[in-house]
Amino acid sequence: MLMVHSQSTSSAKQEGNSIWYTDVKEAMVVSATKNKPLLLFFTGSDWCGWCIKLQTEVLKTPEFKKWAAENVVLVELDFPRKNLQTPEMQNQNAQIMQAFGVQGFPTIHIAKAVQKEGQVNFQGLGSTGYVPGGPTAFLEVTDGIIHTKQ
Repeated sequence: MLMVHSQSTSSAKQEGNSIWYTDVKEAMVVSATKNKPLLLFFTGSDWCGWCIKLQTEVLKTPEFKKWAAENVVLVELDFPRKNLQTPEMQNQNAQIMQAFGVQGFPTIHIAKAVQKEGQVNFQGLGSTGYVPGGPTAFLEVTDGIIHTKQ
């Protein structure tokens, strides 16, 4: 289990019928309520070419959105170079990135989370990055992570 201290930051952004949380604590509440794991998307949204490619080819498609609504709680942990973030958001994202040992972008971790006494405990289920082949190939990988670890 990984432990991270997280402060409340911003809320969530809705893209079509998908809700991407940026506040990990808020996402954890939703995850616990819906009994669904978190899909943590580590990205450099305004500079990482592979992140933008993953967004376009997979994360913004109807197939992915439908799958996500049924299977996971979406969390975006962004590391932009141009877009400004609050110090709290930067701190939260950096702590979680360190806890998961993320080395590059894009990285997707699927995890279960529990909050105890101000600490966030993550149980990693698996991870992936960009998967060529669009939503079908990507969802085959993520489904495999979720359904073999439950």
